[in-house]
Amino acid sequence: MADAVRMSLTEVHASAKAALLAQGFGASHANAIANTVTMAERDECRHHGLFRLPFYMNGLRSGQASPDAEPTLTELAPSVIKVDAKYGFSPLALERGDEPLAERAKQHGIAALAVNNALNVAALWPEVERLADRGLVGFAFVAASPYVAPAGGTKPLFGTNPMAFAWPRHNKPPLVFDQASSASARGEIQLRLRDGKPLPEGWAIGPDGTPTTDPKEALAGAQLPFGGFKGSNIALMVERLAGPLLGDALSFEAGERDKANTGAPCGGELIIAIDPVRCIENGNRIVQLEHGEMLFKKMLEQEGARLPSDRRYEARKRTAIEGVKVPRSLYASIEAYIAGKDIKERNAYEGDHLTHKKEAGQANYAS
Repeated sequence: MADAVRMSLTEVHASAKAALLAQGFGASHANAIANTVTMAERDECRHHGLFRLPFYMNGLRSGQASPDAEPTLTELAPSVIKVDAKYGFSPLALERGDEPLAERAKQHGIAALAVNNALNVAALWPEVERLADRGLVGFAFVAASPYVAPAGGTKPLFGTNPMAFAWPRHNKPPLVFDQASSASARGEIQLRLRDGKPLPEGWAIGPDGTPTTDPKEALAGAQLPFGGFKGSNIALMVERLAGPLLGDALSFEAGERDKANTGAPCGGELIIAIDPVRCIENGNRIVQLEHGEMLFKKMLEQEGARLPSDRRYEARKRTAIEGVKVPRSLYASIEAYIAGKDIKERNAYEGDHLTHKKEAGQANYAS
């Protein structure tokens, strides 16, 4: 990025938080969102970094996101807890549920966290990485807006429906992956639209149902699941785990609720935490984790193979020293947010069919 501004991670966090506060978010939400945005920039997952700020702002301005709702925690069973985000964005709800989930997993061996009524445009790996840092195995599942056609279909129905997994390692950063059940994340297409780059074949179809490599046509049409019916089946599974299982919305229902087309769907997220020590008789964490290392060693002996989290960890070391490059146009938007300006245009990377419609009147967070 030749036309870019270099920012330290401290500056990224401070700018994101200042922009969110200036646009009306409460302090707790602004800090939690800034945390997840900064983690994404730190690990060079840019489509979940500062790039996402317009989505948070549009969710707030549309009246669909609460700026200051305090999440509430309820114990549904000894090892099942619920956090009601009350139509706020998910980062604060996830922070509130993290420690109680870990405590119950260590007490019972396995525990689940149901996050309800949360707007989610963030990556999933931060919540499972936090569990792995506590020595726990973590899973996370979340649906999204209806962007993906089922295998064999031509119309959007599923969300990109990502899932994340984390495995703790002894004296090493955990193994973590976060991937969509679609052939690509939504943000990857949006970044290619911004940068004027075509899509690889197999990522999407246009509004007419035919394959396309044009990002704008893809955003107006439908994304495709990876691996055909295999990816489609995984998306189907995630729909149920993050929706009906938790008493929350399916992707197409979340899309119908997003009346202002913010691109910030509201629904559920399921997080599962497992303590390896409690899964076998007389469990020994170090022995169990070292057993897992045998597979990692065999993988890395093969030329070209890498563990899925290695790229992020390499980026993490680099950006801690060098900072990150932010496109100048995005930097200018952040400065405008901080100045309190009302940037009315929809995030241009989403496509003309999702033009932001600012709604007047009293906010209705559940609409």
